[in-house]
Amino acid sequence: MEPMSEHPIELGPLPQCWKRRHLLGLEDLTAEELTAVLDKADLFKQALVAGTRRVPLLSGITNCNLFFENSTRTRTSFSLAARRLGADSIDFSASTSSLSKGETVIDTAKNIEAMGADVMVVRHRTPGTPHLLAQNLDCCVINAGDGPHEHPTQGLLDILTIRQRRGTLQGLTVALVGDIAHSRTARSNIWGLKTLGAHVIVCGPSTLVSPRWKELDVEFSYSLDDILPRVDVLNLLRIQFERQHDRPFPSVREYAHLYAMNRDRLARAKDDILILAPGPINRGVEVTPDVADGPQSAILEQVTNGVAVRMAVLWLVTSVLRAAPVGS
Repeated sequence: MEPMSEHPIELGPLPQCWKRRHLLGLEDLTAEELTAVLDKADLFKQALVAGTRRVPLLSGITNCNLFFENSTRTRTSFSLAARRLGADSIDFSASTSSLSKGETVIDTAKNIEAMGADVMVVRHRTPGTPHLLAQNLDCCVINAGDGPHEHPTQGLLDILTIRQRRGTLQGLTVALVGDIAHSRTARSNIWGLKTLGAHVIVCGPSTLVSPRWKELDVEFSYSLDDILPRVDVLNLLRIQFERQHDRPFPSVREYAHLYAMNRDRLARAKDDILILAPGPINRGVEVTPDVADGPQSAILEQVTNGVAVRMAVLWLVTSVLRAAPVGS
C-alpha cells in the first residue's frame, strides 16, 4: 500500500459571494453561491482523483457527525471529507447517548460544542432541526438531511455529477422519479437545478406526486414512459417505506413495471441519457442491474463526488467561521 500523499491545493481565496457559516438548504442559495461550491468541489475532486489523500486545510478543526437517523454514504463521506482536510472527526451515536435519559437535542449539541466542536453535521427525522441548532449554537451547522425537507449536500453532488458529465445545467431536462412526497433529495435537487437553469420534471405514482408540485414551477407526470424521450438526466429515488403510513401502490412489482429504469426503457431514451440514483438503490425496483452498472450510469461517480462536495462545504463554512471576529 502506498503511503498517504499530502499536497497543497490552490483553492484561491474565499469567494466574495460566500458569507454563510451554515449550510441548511439549497432553497435560498443564489446561482453564484451554488457555482462557488461546485467550483471548489471540482478542485477537490481533481486532487482526489490525482491520488492526493490529504489536503491539510482544516488542521485544528473538529467536526462532529450528529446523526439521529441511519446513514452509510453521507456519514462516511463527511467523516472522510473532514479527515482528508486534516480535521478531527467524531461520530455521534444517538442510541447510546443521553437522549435516552431525556436530554434534549439542543442540550446534546451544546454539550458537544462545549467540548470543542467547530462543525456540527446534523441528520434528524424532524424537518427544521438543523435550523433550530443553527439558532442556538456558535459553531457551523450543516444539514445532512432533515426528515423529508432538504438534503443540500446530496443535491449538490447530484448537480456536480451532471455538470461534470454535461458541462452545464442550463437548458437540460432533469426528471426526478419515485417517492417525491417523502424525498428530501428531490427538494434540494429542485431548488438547485432550477436556480442553475434546468427544467425539472417530478414523476411517480399519483399517491407520491401531487399536482401541487407545480407551485414550485416544476412539471409533474405520472408516466415515466411519456416523459422519457425528452429527458437528459434521470434521477431515480428510492421508495421510502419507513416514512409512509400506508402502502402507496399495490405492490413493489407493479411499481417496478411502471417506473423502473430497465433495458427496454433505456433503448427508448436519448442515447446520452445520464442515470443517477442517490442511494441506497434497490436493484430491480428503481433500476435494473444492467442499467445501474451500465455506461449511462454515474451512480458511483456520485458517491466519489460526495466526498469532494463535502470537503468544499466544510472548507467554505469554516472559512467564514475563522474569519469572524471573536465573540461574533
